[in-house]
Amino acid sequence: MNGKPIMQSQLDMLVRERVAQGQQDSPELRNFLKQELINREVILQESLKRGFDKNPETMIQLEMVRQGVLVAVFLQDYLRRNQPNDAALKSEYEKIKAQQGDKEYRARHVLLKTEEEAKEVLAQLGKGGKFEQIASEKSLDTGSKGNGGDLGWAPPGRYVKAFADALVKLKKGETTKTPVQTQFGWHVIQLQDERALKMPSYDEAKNQLVQMMSQQSLQKAVADLRSKAKIT
Repeated sequence: MNGKPIMQSQLDMLVRERVAQGQQDSPELRNFLKQELINREVILQESLKRGFDKNPETMIQLEMVRQGVLVAVFLQDYLRRNQPNDAALKSEYEKIKAQQGDKEYRARHVLLKTEEEAKEVLAQLGKGGKFEQIASEKSLDTGSKGNGGDLGWAPPGRYVKAFADALVKLKKGETTKTPVQTQFGWHVIQLQDERALKMPSYDEAKNQLVQMMSQQSLQKAVADLRSKAKIT
């Protein structure tokens, strides 16, 4: 194209991208992409003639694109080389299974800023106040207050320790007699119901475990790189 060839490798890369997106490799697709490459090259050559590549903002954008491509290649290569093996996956599965326990609970709570406010809520409940109404009016937990403080079904391992410890001691329909403190504030907790926990099998959970462990490994690798770098 004006003395510069359209590279077959570029065309093949574009075809692979389209096929990965669900398109069918065909002569029509290849011809369409070839015309796209020709259009790009024509515009690129004109852009270079006009000196746009020397523009300071353009140079920053080009460097950012270069960084993005190299970072993506590193991440893909790392994940390919560091897939967790079956032994590690099964060990993690058993660890999570043990943490979850054999029961799940349906709880509701009211989250308050101070212990005094939590005690006031307990006093209101003692006088016949409706838990759902109090939660919707006073709870600081925006995720559950709209549902009367309902947290849905969850194993105790999904909650912070102090909350979980208080929850598993309750009987169905019972409310904590004293406020429970966590890093989020002070909780008044009520157990609505409990049932046996059905964990997915190892085979059912395997793909999710691979993703989780791969991301954990990648985060550690990035943290190691940061610890070795001189950051000013």
